Amino acid sequence: MKNFTIALAFLTALSLPVMAQDFQKGVEAYNAGDFATAFKEISPLAEAGSAFAQFNLALLYRDGHGVPQDDKEAAKWFRLAAEKGLAEAKYSLGLMYLKGIGVPQDDKEAVKWYRLAAEQGYAPAQTELGLMHNNGRGVPQDHKEGAKWYRLAADQDFARAQFNLSNSYYEGKGVIQDYKESVKWLRQAAEQGYSGAQVNLAFMHENGKGVPQDNATAHMWYNIAAANGDEKGGTNRDNLTNKMTTAAIEKAQAMARECMNSGYKKCGY
Repeated sequence: MKNFTIALAFLTALSLPVMAQDFQKGVEAYNAGDFATAFKEISPLAEAGSAFAQFNLALLYRDGHGVPQDDKEAAKWFRLAAEKGLAEAKYSLGLMYLKGIGVPQDDKEAVKWYRLAAEQGYAPAQTELGLMHNNGRGVPQDHKEGAKWYRLAADQDFARAQFNLSNSYYEGKGVIQDYKESVKWLRQAAEQGYSGAQVNLAFMHENGKGVPQDNATAHMWYNIAAANGDEKGGTNRDNLTNKMTTAAIEKAQAMARECMNSGYKKCGY
């Protein structure tokens, strides 16, 4: 469940203190699972023109919380908030255009809204814009431009962008192929719990790409990815287990426990 957007700037900018209190009541009700009250408190503020209230009202309609689920109504409120400059609303509207939810499917419109949010520094939008450039959706395919947007989001520590940028370095798309650089970004994403990065980082250790070959570290990351629900991680771990000694497996398992128990601070290197 996505929490409501709360911004101090919004709360302090309201013309009346009671409006800020109503917004806070709506947020608290939403986070408590009382969606009917959330809708009651938020909808008048959205009607009054608050971008944050409009965005959060869109979430209620999108998810069918406190109101019948309605993608068209969600898109309407996302658009109103986006037109007031709210980056997260622009991103959300772009996603709806990409998938054709509540609006006609339109890659160019998706790119338009992603770009507007990305130019405000919103990492999820930067990542999606990078994907659109890499895949040539709504824009001419341009791997260099894709890698540029990935990097901007990756530098904000956004795990999905770090994962995508690592793939760019692995494949040499938009950047010079560099396995060490690929490993660098994989590790940053893996240490945030991103299971896809954990699988790929394990692969790099298993095959000695960008790092010394090390079955124990590879097993550790596969095992961690599996614990995070990644089926490929579990399959690869089991396949690698057949190539390892009992002592090496026990070492890898101990490393995995230490890594996860430390919040990815102590991960075997």
